[in-house]
Amino acid sequence: MIVYEYPFNERIRTLLRLEDLYDKFKFFVHQEHPMQHHVALATIFDMLEVAGRADLKSDLLQELERQKQSLLTYRSNPNVAVEALDAVLAELDAVGGALGASQGKTGQNVRDNEWLMSIRGRTIIPGGACEFDLPSYYAWQHRPAEQRQADIMGWFAPLAPLFEALSLVLRLLRDSGGPSKTIALGGSYQQMLQGKVYQMLRLTIDETLGAIPEISANKYMLWVRFTTHDGDCKPKALEEDVPFNLTLCNF
Repeated sequence: MIVYEYPFNERIRTLLRLEDLYDKFKFFVHQEHPMQHHVALATIFDMLEVAGRADLKSDLLQELERQKQSLLTYRSNPNVAVEALDAVLAELDAVGGALGASQGKTGQNVRDNEWLMSIRGRTIIPGGACEFDLPSYYAWQHRPAEQRQADIMGWFAPLAPLFEALSLVLRLLRDSGGPSKTIALGGSYQQMLQGKVYQMLRLTIDETLGAIPEISANKYMLWVRFTTHDGDCKPKALEEDVPFNLTLCNF
């Protein structure tokens, strides 16, 4: 099964982009080849670009607090598993506390490092990080893999609370909705939303169908049009019925 996610607003779009970069970073930083560590470092630079919004930290802190207050109202509900609720509340406290304790602007430690900024400036240029452009960076790439990894993790460390917070917020958002079985007749599906506000859509489909969803939505209506790859991977409209699971998520 393949899960496609569609954000309904710019706030969730930013969180999903950062999550994608975080997943990429975690993969490449735990590899050993210098080229893989170069991708991990370049990904940190990309994170700074996307997370440049000054209010992202405060947005996440407010959302974590809002989720905490919302969950506290379930304590008196006899159908709620108290241990599971307490575990989520403890996680909210821990993640929110770490994010609140982080100092300065997001990624300021990287921006204050002239050496890293020289690498960032060269990586913008295609092929700009060659050994003759950045001999000190080339020498660093020849250090032991463990030392390179420790350096990268040290540069990333001040960013870690932000990414732990956004990971938790997105997890709670994904858990907020339940999937419904749906069929796109003739490869097309529409649903009236009647002005109800959602944060994100999740669409799950059997990968063997070869169907690719093209999604658009506003607060009134949702559209899904399925396509497939033709011979050279260009999208080609599907005219057959397509079964899928649809989840509308909202805090």
